[in-house]
Amino acid sequence: MEEGQVADGQIAQGPEVTERRLHPVTPFRRAWAPVAVIAGWAVHDPGQAQEQLTRLTTTALLTGLAILVPAASLYGFLSWWFTHFAVTDTELRIRTGLLFRRTAHIRLDRLQAVDVTQPLLARVAGVAKLKLDAIGTNKKDELAYLGEGEARALRAELLARAAGFAPETARDVGEAPVRQLLRVPPGELALSLLLIGATWTSLLGALAVSALVWFGTHSVGALLATGLPLLGGAATRSVGQFVRAYDWTLGESPDGLRIDHGLLDRAHETVPPGRVQTVRIVEPLLWRRFGWVHVRLDVAGSSNSVLMPVAPRAVAESVIAQVLPGVTVPASLSRPPRRAGWCLPLWWRGHGLAVTDTVFAARHGLLRRTLSLVPHAKVQSVRLSQGPWERFRRVADVHVDTGANKTVTARLRDAEEAAALLYAQADRSRTGRRDARPERWMAS
Repeated sequence: MEEGQVADGQIAQGPEVTERRLHPVTPFRRAWAPVAVIAGWAVHDPGQAQEQLTRLTTTALLTGLAILVPAASLYGFLSWWFTHFAVTDTELRIRTGLLFRRTAHIRLDRLQAVDVTQPLLARVAGVAKLKLDAIGTNKKDELAYLGEGEARALRAELLARAAGFAPETARDVGEAPVRQLLRVPPGELALSLLLIGATWTSLLGALAVSALVWFGTHSVGALLATGLPLLGGAATRSVGQFVRAYDWTLGESPDGLRIDHGLLDRAHETVPPGRVQTVRIVEPLLWRRFGWVHVRLDVAGSSNSVLMPVAPRAVAESVIAQVLPGVTVPASLSRPPRRAGWCLPLWWRGHGLAVTDTVFAARHGLLRRTLSLVPHAKVQSVRLSQGPWERFRRVADVHVDTGANKTVTARLRDAEEAAALLYAQADRSRTGRRDARPERWMAS
């Protein structure tokens, strides 16, 4: 029989797939699971936990530790031993489970993003976690942990496969080159967080509650017990945002926009090309004198949301042009008619609308402005709503739904304008989807 032929009754076998295990440090991570269960019970019912602890003798405690530590170590080792992953021609296969087996088949052509994250202890150990975001899944699969170099190499291979490279050449492609677009200075990031209204609102609220407690009790103990947690919570929120967004770097590469950030836990994320449904430009009141904006994304099937924590508006608009090719931010927006003030006094002035050949742009907010940009090709449905009072004032709202299960609304438009916009937007969306480029990873 000639080579390549299959005898009758035999099934052709595909190329042999080599399964790999995670990094040897992984059992130490898995071993903490039984300990975490006990700790969770103690936190949930501290009184019962303390009562049980006082009943234990030294011998019983040592015996329990002698059983728990080997059991946890064995659990961690077996969890690691029975976890395998393999890259085939069409999918990434992950097999897990000690008692109940689970096999995840992640199709490479459905990959949304492949992110590398490194918690603080993982950075010390030289390992990393690979998170995989695929279309049609609500939860990310992950490989934790891999060696840092192996994680980056596997990420590059998966992205190359998703871009259409042949399996035999994907491993040799390596990581795509990155051109830096933005790097947020730590001082600018810290100042921007201090100028956010939520920060000042939290601090003022903590001070107000503390003042009421003092005038009501004149007790220093009550003041400290009430004020310190509130002030600590307000400060922790800002500090946490600073730690997460520290050294925020945005770069352009053939496989999408790369985002690196984090002071303690380092994350390396990718904004998948062609999957961005909406770009939101947020402009807090106190940022306007500096010309700063905050940019967020709605990405279908992905948890990546922040594109730039703070950036000059001109830089932000140039990056948006990379995210949404052919889309420019409208220079001006039209306000609702003055009679809309009867439906929304004063705040009606914060709403605006602009429709260009490529994008539907709606703004809301008077103190904290948010401009939402939806390319016509990403519009899934268009709706018009009009309450009784809006009918009386002859205004209506136009809602645009996107593929990320989000809605952008042009509020309080003239009723005739809204009706015309409804049908015109439906036509623009059909034309946009017909002319849109295919949504897949770029290969060059």
